[in-house]
Amino acid sequence: MTGSQLSNHDLQVKSLEYRRDILRCIYGAGAGHTGGSLSCVDILNVLYNRVLNVGPANWDDPNRDRYVQSKGHSVEALYVVLADQGFFPAEQLSTLCHGGSPFVGHPTRKVPGIEMNTGALGHGLPISVGMALAAKLDHAPYRVFTLLGDGELAEGSNWEGAMCAAHYELENLTAIIDCNTLQITGRTREVCSNEPLDEKFAAFGWKVIEVDGHSIEALSQALISRASGQPTCVIAHTIKGRGISFMEHVVSWHHGVPSEAEYGQALEELEAQLCELKGVAT
Repeated sequence: MTGSQLSNHDLQVKSLEYRRDILRCIYGAGAGHTGGSLSCVDILNVLYNRVLNVGPANWDDPNRDRYVQSKGHSVEALYVVLADQGFFPAEQLSTLCHGGSPFVGHPTRKVPGIEMNTGALGHGLPISVGMALAAKLDHAPYRVFTLLGDGELAEGSNWEGAMCAAHYELENLTAIIDCNTLQITGRTREVCSNEPLDEKFAAFGWKVIEVDGHSIEALSQALISRASGQPTCVIAHTIKGRGISFMEHVVSWHHGVPSEAEYGQALEELEAQLCELKGVAT
């Protein structure tokens, strides 16, 4: 955990810097999933800088923690966090979606620090269940975390995995739902409602924690904790496009790419937020 000594304020600054880097990557590539990357990046920030026992130094350690990004389309957020952790030089992200680059539109194990190829929705939780069960059978200390989109939960394989995780009492497993209430074609509750999520996961035998998915403190408390004898589901209530005024809550930014003018405005908004957070006059 390279950032375990960072304060909440330090991580708030990092989140804004990550958002800036996400936009740079997507704008430079001319492709990407902007809204979901901006909604989940605070979760990744807390995981990699405060919770996960994983990094370049212990990547080959069989007892490292595992992280699987099931909502693989928001890979830009994962890329910028992995670069910040030192898995690869940040300059390599300028090749995103270019021919021959390993930095493609979904996670692939060709990129250092990525545990599992994902992108076909509904696979991450079942895979993570297998990893967590293996740890339990081996009496290994590592924990397994997976990030799901709320729209992704329409895939039935998630619920098979949820049932299995509770049956085997996988207390080393935490599933995080990036609950931004939007998916590619509209509001999740209108496309295929999965509400109430808290009651459904509880009925499947999970410990459920609901948090503000943009609160560093709340995320830290939820993700560090673990239940006894049952897996944990953290429902992180987030805003799609978080941090950019004209992107927030707008479905078209699911995979929208900013124009030059929009990119400039977005960077200006983030810079103003950074200055305010650091107490610097703009």
